[in-house]
Amino acid sequence: MHLRDLTQYLTELKDNNNRPWFIMNKPRYDILREEFLVVVTELIAELGKFDKQVIACNPKKALFRINRDIRFSNDKRPYKTRFSAGITPNDKRRPSAGGGPTYYFHIEGDGTLGIGAGEYLPPPARLKAIREHIVNDATGFAKLMKNKALRQTYDGFDLDHTLQRPPKGFDPDHVHIEHLKMKGVFVWTEVKLSLNEPDKLVPQLAAGFKDAFALVSWLRNVPETFDEAAAD
Repeated sequence: MHLRDLTQYLTELKDNNNRPWFIMNKPRYDILREEFLVVVTELIAELGKFDKQVIACNPKKALFRINRDIRFSNDKRPYKTRFSAGITPNDKRRPSAGGGPTYYFHIEGDGTLGIGAGEYLPPPARLKAIREHIVNDATGFAKLMKNKALRQTYDGFDLDHTLQRPPKGFDPDHVHIEHLKMKGVFVWTEVKLSLNEPDKLVPQLAAGFKDAFALVSWLRNVPETFDEAAAD
């Protein structure tokens, strides 16, 4: 993929986030979108080497739309200023759709490559099931916390979305209480793109996601739940 062209386009879009500019530059967007689709297609094939469940993921459904949902937002800018994708076995890359653990990445106009994996703000019933799994598999979760590859590659769990108090129904003295307060189980890191070495993008992403495979596997073992009761 032409990474310099992509970052240049995204930078310009950030400065001209309006429909007339987007329409005028639609040919550029279409070319870059197709190139990004090739990246995601190649990435799925690489992930399939260690995670067989994602082999059937439809790359087109893995791509996020560039249009922002502005219906309930005070920010009325119509377009996202990043290219992003989420890879799951069932093509449901949104937590609200019950997609389960996801491999996610995005590219920003300033050359930032964001890489993440896990479940970001899952719906209440799923979040409750994850918390119960942390309690019921405390030993396995502790082992996950010590996973060398996970700790070396990622900056830790997303702690921007946590409860101030322990969730209802959970022991406030539990050994993993700080993790039980999380509203998701998602690891994240950001690095700078090698703009002059686009061929390194897919291997770099595949390596990062492989280091998160232990977390993805642990989350896939969370028992299914049909409890619709809301969690904190």
